[in-house]
Amino acid sequence: MAELDYYEILQIERGCSQEEIKKAYRKMALKYHPDRNPNDKEAEEKFKLVNEAYQVLSDENKRSIYDRYGKAGLEGQGFHGFEGQSYEDIMDDLSAIFESVFGGGFTGARSRKRSGAKYNLDLSAQMQISFKEAVFGTEKKLKYRYKKPCEACRGTGAKDGTVKQCEYCNGQGQVYMRQGFMTYAQTCPRCHGSGEVIAQKCPKCDGRGYEEVETTVTVEIPEGVDDGNRLRIPGAGNIAPDGRRGDLYVTFYVEEDEHFIRHGDDIYLEVPVFFTQAVLGDTIEIPTLRGKKELKLNQGTKDKEQFVFRNEGVRNVHSGRLGNLIAQVRLVYPKSLNEKQKELLRELQESFGIESKPHESIFESAFEKIKGWFKK
Repeated sequence: MAELDYYEILQIERGCSQEEIKKAYRKMALKYHPDRNPNDKEAEEKFKLVNEAYQVLSDENKRSIYDRYGKAGLEGQGFHGFEGQSYEDIMDDLSAIFESVFGGGFTGARSRKRSGAKYNLDLSAQMQISFKEAVFGTEKKLKYRYKKPCEACRGTGAKDGTVKQCEYCNGQGQVYMRQGFMTYAQTCPRCHGSGEVIAQKCPKCDGRGYEEVETTVTVEIPEGVDDGNRLRIPGAGNIAPDGRRGDLYVTFYVEEDEHFIRHGDDIYLEVPVFFTQAVLGDTIEIPTLRGKKELKLNQGTKDKEQFVFRNEGVRNVHSGRLGNLIAQVRLVYPKSLNEKQKELLRELQESFGIESKPHESIFESAFEKIKGWFKK
């Protein structure tokens, strides 16, 4: 991905307009934004590249240089993308882009700055649940760790909470570079955008500015939750120095069931049926999510034939509507036959006459046609 052309990254043509560039950026940035892909390193890297591509192509001067000389030409002008920067610094650098393109609304670096925290306030966790728990809902305890400001340094990371203004950026959190009539802002590499530096690290937290606390929360799992669904628990995330607290996002991973297979709100059940039951027809009992149901097999039931039971599936977690249960037949044949069984089957076959040998009537014309192929 790192070697891709900027136009390929945004999935646009070289001659596209600025409006098309902006539209493509909105689409790709939303797709790979960290708020939508928590703890996804691949999405994080793609998000970084999407923003780097937009930073170049949205600037007519940079775009012109890039079109003529490629990325090497930009490096000659002092542009190096995000190489060597941390993910947090990248988020700081791009906050202005987000406000201009999206109008705000995302969590991230700017929310960290406003709260004074050195970490994201929102947390993510995973929870393994059984098939039954996902279908019917339940309550489960979740143990996790959250961050809160170090009391000794009041979340600053500095000994006794003493910090000083960053001399490199004069407390602005940004440094500026001028190229011709253009001025570019970049996150200060010394203070990482905070405008302050630590004289001495806090011995209690080793300069991190926070400590981790283990706690347990009760998660109310709604009926119908599916594999990969995410639940927000307000006010259960990390705590900022100003007292604000983020949210906890729990992603569910659902164990498979031995008999039922889920597809959306529908449930599939494979029903083994002996070949004589399929031929003669029968009524059998099958399990459903909520008890038993009678399945009436018609005479001549086919392999993989499906029978639908309305409103016997999973309740949709959003609408509350019930899905269906689809029972699919799997014909079962005897693995071995004794002599008596073979004789009975032969008698049965002969009793059907010509009907028991359908291939003869179907292939008769084919045999005649093939004979003609070899006549001289």
